[in-house]
Amino acid sequence: MAHADRTSDVNISRRRAVFAIAALHPPVVLASSRLVLEEDLVDAVRSSLSAELEREAPPKPSFEDPAERLAYDAWHARSSERLRSYLPEDEARGEFVDTVWYESRRAGLETGLVLGLIHVESAFRRYAISPVGARGYMQIMPFWAQLLGAADASKLFHVQTNMRFGCSILRHYLERERGNLTYALGRYNGRRDGQTYPALVFDRRDRWPSPSPPPPPAWRPPQA
Repeated sequence: MAHADRTSDVNISRRRAVFAIAALHPPVVLASSRLVLEEDLVDAVRSSLSAELEREAPPKPSFEDPAERLAYDAWHARSSERLRSYLPEDEARGEFVDTVWYESRRAGLETGLVLGLIHVESAFRRYAISPVGARGYMQIMPFWAQLLGAADASKLFHVQTNMRFGCSILRHYLERERGNLTYALGRYNGRRDGQTYPALVFDRRDRWPSPSPPPPPAWRPPQA
């Protein structure tokens, strides 16, 4: 397991290095198909972000079916207990579980998948910073915030902001890959045809069951 984690760190660091180059140079220097892809993605993510990110926490879930409420409560309790070793503070752990459920479902993503991705990316460390500056639970590079008009990159440590970026980016890649999750995860890691990173996320996903199948996404990237 330790070897797999080191392999993940190497692959992720390579991806971050590519992103760091994009962050340090103006777009005119990187006039390439890669840049065009990211410009499209910026437009898609911008359409996803809204004033609700200024709230301190996501809205509390409501259920019409009492059975769904019971299932959610049971999942929340199990997940919270399993996360205790990573997030020992009750309030922070509760905020994390509420937010990952809300943002994953908003993007039409399996909650267990997003938990698996976070496990690989940051090991559930809210203030994780990679060697090249990627931030937070889902390891978002500061240039995303800058391209979207947010001068203060520290906002990427805000739990809901970080997950909104990460889930929106993954949703965009999933749409681009016509539902092929392996390719979408590869793109998230900066290498579409990479196999190691998706395999690691799938392995972690299996450790974090979802409360229920995700609904259709409340937000989709705009169609070209």
